[in-house]
Amino acid sequence: MACTAPPSPLPVATLSARRRTTAAVPAYHYPPLSRLSRRSWLPSGNAPRARLRAEASKADPVEESLPAAPVSPASSSEPLPRPHTCTWNWKGYNIRYQYAGTSGPALVLVHGFGANSDHWRKNIPVLAMANRVYAIDLIGYGYSDKPNPRDFEESFYTFETWGEQLNTFCAEVVKGDAFFICNSIGGLVGLQAAVMEPQTCKGIVLLDISLRMLHISKQPWYGKPFIRSFQNLLRNTVVGKLFFNSVATPESVKNILSQCYHDTSAVTDELVQCILQPGLDPGAVDVFLEFICYSGGPLPEDLLPMVKCPVLVAWGEKDPWEPVELGRAYGSFDAVEDFVVLPNVGHCPQDEAPQLVNPLVESFVKLHS
Repeated sequence: MACTAPPSPLPVATLSARRRTTAAVPAYHYPPLSRLSRRSWLPSGNAPRARLRAEASKADPVEESLPAAPVSPASSSEPLPRPHTCTWNWKGYNIRYQYAGTSGPALVLVHGFGANSDHWRKNIPVLAMANRVYAIDLIGYGYSDKPNPRDFEESFYTFETWGEQLNTFCAEVVKGDAFFICNSIGGLVGLQAAVMEPQTCKGIVLLDISLRMLHISKQPWYGKPFIRSFQNLLRNTVVGKLFFNSVATPESVKNILSQCYHDTSAVTDELVQCILQPGLDPGAVDVFLEFICYSGGPLPEDLLPMVKCPVLVAWGEKDPWEPVELGRAYGSFDAVEDFVVLPNVGHCPQDEAPQLVNPLVESFVKLHS
């Protein structure tokens, strides 16, 4: 397993912290965390898929959003741990991951579609103050290998594949159970892994989990043939590569990120390069097209009823891709302990508002460790 330390510490914003009334986190002072507790209002039983959209359209229960956290400097006497970059061999493929921290519970951070472990650069050092933190590049993304999907008889880039990868990573690298901290599509990966091997996952934090609105089951019957035709067009003609080339530019990546970040000042040149650079690797275009044509597989509402560990759902109030009004319905599942709204935050809270996300993760982990 090859590992290297970065030449200099990654830039990390000075973060403040807050505390849930049910858990105390050493080294930080957290004001009370406003939250929506499932114990106070949710009905018993799990919400079936047919009710999910209906749940979101009903009057919402009383809910408080998290107020903006005051900024307070981290302890100057204890420097933030420096992340290390390593390569892990899984089924003959090189998988890149980062880690920091030498003690405490294990956390595995799982990125979303088109991203990689660098999307957690503002979280890894801070969370590693009290935890062992790992951030993985899912196979096909970031600086992990990108095998050609056409080389497999069956679909390769699926949540089952990534769930297996995540569980094996815990067994071989983490060497034990872990908390999964997931953003967007990564939330499906975390849920799938927890369903496949319940003993591996101690708890899950879902940050703006993907609703998968393009899933085939969510399309009208008359639209399904057109969707399949469009997917074939992207996969099997030059149209797909032309489309990829049009979005794999600094300008396009910055425009896309500016759509999903509410605070566009967080869309820096550094962030654009973090997302774009590994997307220019050979094979990235085939993975990109394969996944945007992946309209099957599980939905969050399929997996949540089967999850045995505690789940915290947090949602950016200003997420334009996954509206919080729909996301609230996930709070009705038995496994979901809390639903937290992050004010004035978009689709990627861990990067846009680490001052809100890091304390939330720390409190959840502390409570369940």
